[in-house]
Amino acid sequence: MATLVPPPRSSKESDDRAQWYARELGWATAGTAPVRLPTGLSFDVLELPAAAGHAALRRIGRAGPVALEGRRMRLLVAAGTADELPGLLAWLEWGGIALDLSAIGSGGHITAPVPPGRTAGSPGAAFWLRPPGSRKEAERTLPALGGLGSRGGDAPDLVRLVDAAATECHRARLAHARTCLWTHRPTGQPLAFS
Repeated sequence: MATLVPPPRSSKESDDRAQWYARELGWATAGTAPVRLPTGLSFDVLELPAAAGHAALRRIGRAGPVALEGRRMRLLVAAGTADELPGLLAWLEWGGIALDLSAIGSGGHITAPVPPGRTAGSPGAAFWLRPPGSRKEAERTLPALGGLGSRGGDAPDLVRLVDAAATECHRARLAHARTCLWTHRPTGQPLAFS
């Protein structure tokens, strides 16, 4: 069976994408196919399943920039948040619970989403669900931990964002476990509840 492979991006398309990020947002880029955005410089990323991310966004309303790539959602947050995530999850009493929630910080990267207003190339390609604003707005609207509301912008509350994301990741995990329980239950065997 032949596998469909998208054609390689043209270097002009990659150059245009990299130039857009530098010109419009002042963000560094790396690579050309695909263009990547280094994390830990202007922002960090919270990454979670897209379904859990959509549910979390419905709960909290405001969030910073949000990108989708395949079945993963990436929430852009203030640089340095990745280092704080384990402590924040423990403080919120999510420590020790397996969640499909991770942070990408210093030394990491994400695939650069297609700039707003342009068409995504292949299915599953990264695109902005909530694009960053202008260069002046981009970092001001990133959820941050220190001094809630002290950034002077419209930054959403990072604690609420992380708690909603953790809750929805846990709900998705429980729903998956419940589905597996019902679909793989031996026929005729009653379930025991205590």
